[in-house]
Amino acid sequence: MTKHVAVLMGGWSAEREVSLRSGKACADALDRLGYRVTAIDAGRDVAAALTTANPDVALNVLHGRPGEDGTLQGVLEILGIPYTHSGVLSSAVAMHKGYAKAIFRAAGIPVAEDIVASRLEAAKQHLMAPPYVIKPMAEGSSVGVFIVTEDQPHPPQELYREDWAFGEEILIERYIPGKELTCAVIGDRALDVIDIVPATAFYDYEAKYAAGGSRHVLPAQILPNVYQEVRRLALAAHKAIGCRGVSRADFRYDDRGTGKLVCLEINTQPGMTETSLVPELAAYAGITFDELVQWMVEDASTNR
Repeated sequence: MTKHVAVLMGGWSAEREVSLRSGKACADALDRLGYRVTAIDAGRDVAAALTTANPDVALNVLHGRPGEDGTLQGVLEILGIPYTHSGVLSSAVAMHKGYAKAIFRAAGIPVAEDIVASRLEAAKQHLMAPPYVIKPMAEGSSVGVFIVTEDQPHPPQELYREDWAFGEEILIERYIPGKELTCAVIGDRALDVIDIVPATAFYDYEAKYAAGGSRHVLPAQILPNVYQEVRRLALAAHKAIGCRGVSRADFRYDDRGTGKLVCLEINTQPGMTETSLVPELAAYAGITFDELVQWMVEDASTNR
């Protein structure tokens, strides 16, 4: 019998457009593979849409909330629909940078020094000597992120904006100069390491998703022992958070100064667009895009 897959995409987070692109790419792959496919642009009525569709499996390709923070996973558990990627608890923990970093520290995974503060406190004065990075506590794709350099007399005034949409609690994190590295995990296997070289000074939303926004060096041109350590830490982070299916961990590596390597975060719903990192890493490992999507669908379950 042909398996019926609901591809969940879109949503209402800041990453909606990327999710729609990821979803279309995955739906097209499933069509090619012979699955029966229902594409669902996940709105507030997602439970009703899923009940109507009545799929065998849900391929979750939502980025940000609600697809990445455990809430959609909870809906899928209640409906009894097997789904891809991480479960309720690990999704919620990974999405909250503060909680994720606490678990990384407990697991011996190196992280950058940080301070948790309200956005208004962080706007008044430097709470950490620059250079530092300001991040929303629970957003992805570098939205709402600022790098504060030594020559800036005060924090970014955007933090005062009345239409600030990224939460009242923010993370102030020590800026680590050097390379931006990333490594994907599929199941219990760490893939290779990409060095992301942005066209601009910062690997922001545009650099992530615009054509030519960044250059991906695969394999990363770093010392072999550092390369293997990134792979080891990516798998350790995946296991420490309790991730399932596919994840991707991001790192900073000070290759010219201290040699410091830190884990920035783990992504439980990494992008699946034509410029995304996980499909590129999979291809380098000999896994085609279609094979990757099929693996995710066949790996789906409840109680993840």
